[in-house]
Amino acid sequence: MSAANPLQHFYLRYSSGRLTLPDLNYLNAQAAACEIKTGGGFPLKFALPNDDAYDADYEYRAFHTGIVATRPDNWHDAFNALVWLNFPFSKAAFNASHLAAKTAHSGEKNQRGKARDTLTQLDECGVVMVGTSPSLWRALCLHQWADVFVARRADLLATTRFIVFGHGSLDALRAPFVGLCGKAIFLPAEPSWLAAIDAGEVAQVDAALARRVTSTNWQTEIVQPLPLLGIPGATVENERAEYYQNPRQFRPRR
Repeated sequence: MSAANPLQHFYLRYSSGRLTLPDLNYLNAQAAACEIKTGGGFPLKFALPNDDAYDADYEYRAFHTGIVATRPDNWHDAFNALVWLNFPFSKAAFNASHLAAKTAHSGEKNQRGKARDTLTQLDECGVVMVGTSPSLWRALCLHQWADVFVARRADLLATTRFIVFGHGSLDALRAPFVGLCGKAIFLPAEPSWLAAIDAGEVAQVDAALARRVTSTNWQTEIVQPLPLLGIPGATVENERAEYYQNPRQFRPRR
């Protein structure tokens, strides 16, 4: 994979005043230009589902052929493709980790296992909390919502960026609802990373996330719930301190 970062691919296009999705030709041209490969080392190619048994296992097909099944005019699949283009190393690491976990559980009754379930949660609903303040992450893990998002909001804004990585969550955020929740992991960052993210550069995050995915034992790792509408800027309502008192969204730790 080349080092180029096609972050502009997150900018969906308007046609006659209507938001339109990129087609397969466009997506494949970007994947080829950036020399993106899936977890098995095959060139990434977005293609229509073929509904056969081989296609039924998305990760297996992507790993062994490079083909990522992508339905036309489908927001969920389009966001998946856009994440592939912007976080190619991370998506390849997820793909390879799925196949490794599948091999480890071959022959068992539940061949998915906890590792694949957790990887799927992150791939679908993942949020990467990139920051220079681990104490904020620890407070979030303790569900200290008011502390993180209200009392320490200025610190949070100065030291932390939230990147919604999961394509399912990106789709859900088109019509957000009370209680919408992602699954978060923390990436320690250098201060320069934050400026890069603000400028639309995520190559460092992609590389670090890929290393994290590859090095983590997902059989035992616990990902943290994160109310997406609590992220500063996600909704104008969360500028008010009382917004974080709603237990339907900001639940106490069990």
